[in-house]
Amino acid sequence: MLRPPQHDDLRLPRLRIAPSLLAADFARLADELQRIEAAGADLLHLDVMDGHYVPNISFGIPVIEKIRGACGLYFDTHLMIMEPDRYAEAFVKAGADGITFHTEVVRDPRPLIDRLRRLGLGVGVSLNPRTPVTALNDCLADVDLVNVMTVEPGFGGQAFMSDMLEKVRALGPRLRPDQRLEVDGGLNRDNIAQAVAAGADTIVAGTAVFRAANPASALDELRRLAGYAGRCAE
Repeated sequence: MLRPPQHDDLRLPRLRIAPSLLAADFARLADELQRIEAAGADLLHLDVMDGHYVPNISFGIPVIEKIRGACGLYFDTHLMIMEPDRYAEAFVKAGADGITFHTEVVRDPRPLIDRLRRLGLGVGVSLNPRTPVTALNDCLADVDLVNVMTVEPGFGGQAFMSDMLEKVRALGPRLRPDQRLEVDGGLNRDNIAQAVAAGADTIVAGTAVFRAANPASALDELRRLAGYAGRCAE
């Protein structure tokens, strides 16, 4: 039986910060997850890499299944893999709440969007730095989230590509209030204000949260720098 997805209220007009699991200490994952959940993270971003679509391998279905019991956050599952349709149901069973796939791996995204909807998932599409916004023309109205990559996918620790914010500025006016605009890659205290000013409302942040001595303080500072102090819903 498929697990019902966690509620993710897309109507809330607030900044959401999604710490990326890639930055966690994998030797003590349960403790790490409980720590960032208690600190007030909004989502958990799961970067799944297959070694084919991107050159690196991260983690997959067994890890997500194991950590589901240790974390009550919404699992924002970013599939950097070939054939996302083939594995969609397995990710749902493992505990994914939303799946974001790359437009570059599907000829027509609409059948996959429909399938993810039938599985009860939130649906996102991701754009690589070299992929134009026009690649989403036929499916933009059908998704919950657009993920603009601000680094090349597949490698951690890259520098934020500020020129990608032009895509964010172009996409923002085309989205409904119930859709989310996510930026992913190299986000930290030095550039979060730029990303939010451009129109992003969902920020993937790895090292800035997981490697902080005090994740709660780190999250508060990111929200303050983004201009959202005092406006984040409980």
